[in-house]
Amino acid sequence: MRTLKKIEINPMTRLEGHGKITIFLDDQGNVENTFFQTVELRGYERFLTGMPIEEVPRTVSTICGVCRCVHYTCSVKAADGVYQVEPTPTARKIRELLLNAHYVEDHAAILYALGLPDFVVGPTADPAVRNLIGVAQVVGADFVKTVLKKRFAAVKVIEMLAGKPIHPVAALPGGWSKRVTEEERKEILELSKEMIKLGQLTLKVFDDIVLRNKEYMELVTGDVYKAVVNYLGTVDDKNRVQYYDGTQRIVDTKGNEIGRFIGKEYLDYIAERVLPWSYLKIPYLKKIGWQGIVDGDGTSLYCVGPLARLNAADGMDTPLAQEAYEKMYATFGTKPVHNVLAYHWARAIELLNAAEKVQEIALDESITSPDVRAELGKPDEGVAIIEACRGTLIHHYKTDDQGIVQEANLIVATTHNKGPINVAIKRAAQHFIKNGKVEEGILNLVEIAYRPYDLCLACATHTLPGRLPIQVDIYDSNGELYKRLRNYQTA
Repeated sequence: MRTLKKIEINPMTRLEGHGKITIFLDDQGNVENTFFQTVELRGYERFLTGMPIEEVPRTVSTICGVCRCVHYTCSVKAADGVYQVEPTPTARKIRELLLNAHYVEDHAAILYALGLPDFVVGPTADPAVRNLIGVAQVVGADFVKTVLKKRFAAVKVIEMLAGKPIHPVAALPGGWSKRVTEEERKEILELSKEMIKLGQLTLKVFDDIVLRNKEYMELVTGDVYKAVVNYLGTVDDKNRVQYYDGTQRIVDTKGNEIGRFIGKEYLDYIAERVLPWSYLKIPYLKKIGWQGIVDGDGTSLYCVGPLARLNAADGMDTPLAQEAYEKMYATFGTKPVHNVLAYHWARAIELLNAAEKVQEIALDESITSPDVRAELGKPDEGVAIIEACRGTLIHHYKTDDQGIVQEANLIVATTHNKGPINVAIKRAAQHFIKNGKVEEGILNLVEIAYRPYDLCLACATHTLPGRLPIQVDIYDSNGELYKRLRNYQTA
């Protein structure tokens, strides 16, 4: 009987939540298989059952302190659907303003704290300095203070609009409970200038540290960190990247459009598969059918997030971000870009795009209108889809005639990305681990494969289908498999 050597990266580092990577080596010490395993469970879909729909936004904002504004925005948008109401134009603009400010805050945190340390201090540097502290030592404390100050401008806008910087409280089905005053509008306009500077600075940092480094560019543009899959993102009527509202567009591995949907139509395009070795389900494109955790032409796997949004779109809707978008694709010379590390670049482009949109909305004096609430209809069912910072986010609720939640389904960006993440990790592991040689720096080179996706496992594990999925293998005295027992069924 063959005995595979097992390597575990446990816990995974620089992500939200808890997970591990299990790597199996063959007799020659080379990687035979790799598993990205989610080992925590958050039962929010169960928590929401029996709750009044208007309480859901405040509740789902506590799924994750980092992701709070996106869950909040998506759930209140779904509550609009439950009550069959369109929010007023002013309320919609306030929501979009909040979401874009959150993009600036979140993308900055992810880039500087989770992504860039691998490039600023080096991917195989001592883990004691391969972090934000190490970044500060290299670029200087004053630079870090500048970044934090400009990022705080976004946090201040969030607090101003939502009532709290963490876990917002101002949303209402059909509208918004807190008006924007003229003084606040002017202050937001000034703060938007700081956010735009942060976006420009971040792209310059990426240019100076990554794009001008030959070794790093070989990693960014080479085949080591690559997952050839389909892409899903939200676009407007000109196929430009959108965050709050639009049409969900799917392109294949060649960039050809293979699907569009809105609202409840997501059920026609996305299916979810349960894995026996992870609390995280794996979505795939229903019309292609399950092909396994493999990439390449014909795969049913797809991914979401900054790079996926840019791949699924034809451009950005603000001038500075559009210029950066064109530079990125000119550098790669192809579209879609399947290089996973390009997620960092796309994230920096979106940071600038969101900052420009904050300024654009703040210039609109109509956001101070008192008309922030529409009349509600009879409660029933609502689906909302927005682009969270990490990717496409779906909230789907069914209520009774009193607005009490009967069913809830949340599909989160990290859930969408489960398959591509596993592909990327396996490819990196197979490249760097040879003949059983494993060092800490090599394991970090494996971890680099998932960081661009910006995992939020706290967000992604929501429900348990009645019991823990368990498999028991019984072997006889000769080491042969005698019996396999499962308490779940496989498709």
